[in-house]
Amino acid sequence: MVSDLMARQGNWLFRWRSYLLLGLAPLFLVALTRPEAVEAEFGSLVDSLYEAACIALAFAGLAIRAVTVGYVPAGTSGRNTRGQLAETLNTTGLYSLTRNPLYLGNAVIYMAIAAFTQDVFVVVIMGLFLWLYLERIIAAEEAFLVAKFGEVYLAWAKQTPVFLPRLKDWRAPVLQFSVRNVLRREYSGFFAIVAAFFLVDQLHEYLTEHPESVDPTWTVTLAGGAMLYLFLRTLKKRTRLLDVAGR
Repeated sequence: MVSDLMARQGNWLFRWRSYLLLGLAPLFLVALTRPEAVEAEFGSLVDSLYEAACIALAFAGLAIRAVTVGYVPAGTSGRNTRGQLAETLNTTGLYSLTRNPLYLGNAVIYMAIAAFTQDVFVVVIMGLFLWLYLERIIAAEEAFLVAKFGEVYLAWAKQTPVFLPRLKDWRAPVLQFSVRNVLRREYSGFFAIVAAFFLVDQLHEYLTEHPESVDPTWTVTLAGGAMLYLFLRTLKKRTRLLDVAGR
């Protein structure tokens, strides 16, 4: 299904995927030195609505991830980076609509953060980056799954889109939705979104308007997100309250 070269590239990207987006940081910083385009063109009200839409879109991406991991069994759909992992093949729930719902959720989040900069160039570069990046990671995962599950995977892949969902093919999940599984797996993603929007917004303000202090609303938001992150991390690391049998 995929070339060996693309699969090898994908395995390398998979291993280092937690750090690759940091390479786009200089691009973001340059964009944040420019005035907010939406506010300059349409005024502060439209600018606020636009920013709220970007934030809502990012959390929609997180919701895609949450709905995905809320139904999956242990040993699948994880955040592992050392290598591919799949003890079973997920084919129901969001996996009946797209073969890569987690990457779809990630792409929505990343594009929302890029759009929040109000810089068209950043949005275009992020889109191109995600296209090349996800194409290769997905290729590596497909090679792994073909080797592990053979014809079962090929039959499912033949009828399921690789990325963009096809809603008419929905199949109900086998397992019940687990809120605890979502909290255990996605708390870091939640805080990463809050922190990313905080940094983009406040750096943009600092680099273009030089305010004397940090926006108190964003300060409270970041602090609340950090407290929730630490609380859930503590529950995960020091208790079994978020553990679910078979998840």
